Amino acid sequence: MDTQTQEMSILSLVVPVHNEEDTINIFYQELQKISPQLPATIHYHFIDDGSTDNTLAILRKLAAKDANVHYISFSRNFGKEAGLYAGLKQADGDFVAVMDVDLQDPPELLPEMLAGVQNGDYDAVGTRRSNRDGESKIRSWFSEQFYKWMNKISQTHLVDGARDYRVMTRQMVDAILALPENQRFSKGIFTWVGFRTKYIPFENRERVAGNTSWSFWSLTKYAIEGIVSFSTVPLTVVTVLGFLSFIVSIISAIFIVIRALISNTSVAGWPSMVTIILFIGGIQLLSLGVIGRYIAAIFLETKKRPIYISREEK
Repeated sequence: MDTQTQEMSILSLVVPVHNEEDTINIFYQELQKISPQLPATIHYHFIDDGSTDNTLAILRKLAAKDANVHYISFSRNFGKEAGLYAGLKQADGDFVAVMDVDLQDPPELLPEMLAGVQNGDYDAVGTRRSNRDGESKIRSWFSEQFYKWMNKISQTHLVDGARDYRVMTRQMVDAILALPENQRFSKGIFTWVGFRTKYIPFENRERVAGNTSWSFWSLTKYAIEGIVSFSTVPLTVVTVLGFLSFIVSIISAIFIVIRALISNTSVAGWPSMVTIILFIGGIQLLSLGVIGRYIAAIFLETKKRPIYISREEK
């Protein structure tokens, strides 16, 4: 790609926001500082995920001031995954970047990331945290375990510490949009579609302002969605547990019958009988829970409801 073509390139920047009135203007100002270093024009695509503060009002003002600022405002909160999907659909640039508004994603990496896809070496240049400084130890431990076990039970490899922050070619974005699933897990989708991807490490950063909307429980639910979307191993585990519990039950039944024939002290076996019943009952409830989660995912997909509903666009 020659210099003239690079200068005319458009970089669509997808930024999901939810109750981020304190960060939007700071984010915009920081990206404007970086903009002269980029051989492309930035088109901002803010996705307001049903905010209840002044987020939408701020986006309206930005859009009125800068013709390169666009936004979609959802009719309610649909979640970050819906926001990413809506942003990728609206993005019209030669290259597309995904970025958080809280500046935990370093804007100064954008020139290097864009260069990596513009020169054709990679189809995507992403980022990953090299450490988790500033994050609680419990949360960090659970995150590490998620990546560790997810990579063991899934054929889709997730890079530990990988962020959604990345720059992608139009071809890769079109491949992502070709996946129509309602229950989306973007970290897995980005990897599943393939393409040549490079990751740039950076040290963890704190939010520039405001409070995160990601609680421990919401992250747990997100992790479960990722497992259900990209692995069937839990169903295999349930099958194995069911088989093992069946074998244990047969062995226990043979033991009880033999003991009854030899000693005729059936009352003495009451504790073991209760233990076996509780064991089998626990296995059944666990199995039903895992199977139910997969059935719920199928149920939601078959409804074919839209991933998001737009109330206002610019």
